[in-house]
Amino acid sequence: MPTTFRHTDPLPPKAATGRVAELYEQMARDFGIPEPAPFVVLSSAPALIAPAWALMRESLIAGPGDRTGKEVAAFGVSQANGCRFCVDAHTMLLHATGDHALAERLVRGREPEDERHARVLDWARRTRIPGAAREPYPFPREETPGYLGTALAFHFINRIVSALVTERLLPADAQRLRAVRSLAGRSLSRTVRRPAVPGASLPLLDDPGPGPAWAGGTPVGPAYAALRTAATMGAGLLDAGDQALVRTALRDWDGSHPPVDPDPFPDRRERPGARLALLAALAPSRISEADVAAWRRPEHTDHCLVHLVAYGAFAAVDRVESALTAPSVEETS
Repeated sequence: MPTTFRHTDPLPPKAATGRVAELYEQMARDFGIPEPAPFVVLSSAPALIAPAWALMRESLIAGPGDRTGKEVAAFGVSQANGCRFCVDAHTMLLHATGDHALAERLVRGREPEDERHARVLDWARRTRIPGAAREPYPFPREETPGYLGTALAFHFINRIVSALVTERLLPADAQRLRAVRSLAGRSLSRTVRRPAVPGASLPLLDDPGPGPAWAGGTPVGPAYAALRTAATMGAGLLDAGDQALVRTALRDWDGSHPPVDPDPFPDRRERPGARLALLAALAPSRISEADVAAWRRPEHTDHCLVHLVAYGAFAAVDRVESALTAPSVEETS
């Protein structure tokens, strides 16, 4: 596998059995990548893999809306969150859609020539800032589940990747070469352009519930609900005071990237769990070995660490989702 992992040693995909093995089979078939690192890294906490995959699959891959447009959205969210791994991945996936010129414009920091793609990219970047990307959305209303699901899926995945996966997508950063990006995209083109049946991931979920209203009764809703349930399980690793601290910090978050100096996060010696959760939410790439070591106890396995990181990551997703779907001033006046 070309990527390596940070702070955790996930189960090798070849050792997977049961539902996790089924998930890898579905990923290989519908995503075109047999062992995608953003999901492999969750294998230490199997309850998280299925809903994280389901939300991405049912929105980006099988949900309503043009795949190229949703790839632009995934690129924009990843760019706003500073997730280099995901930016590189979605550059290659844009090549896979056949829009090579668009992929190269984005990777060079230029705006799309197509007006709709330019509006989607701007909207996706602004989703990180609570309240800055409300309706009217830059896509038809019937495509809302696909686009919102994609944006929220990558607000979660970006944080998991930035916290627990190295930035290098291919060996020696080969994706920095245009020829490699294009070739890698072309190798995925058949899978990316093949229609996917909505809802195929839902049998792999445990009683997920209907999901939020914006999902419009599509499979995106149960996938989102399942991820919310699985990710919030990590709250049990914090005491009531630390949970309250995380909620307050996310409630007051304005979408900015926290400064490095002074360090605004709780002291790792005093509140290591709250520090890890908030770093996962707001600055996941800054989680250090020292942060993890300060929190680790004999009972804190990789399973626990992945759940705690997922809890913090989804706390940010929840803040973004509530702001994205809140009524506008015009609607409430």
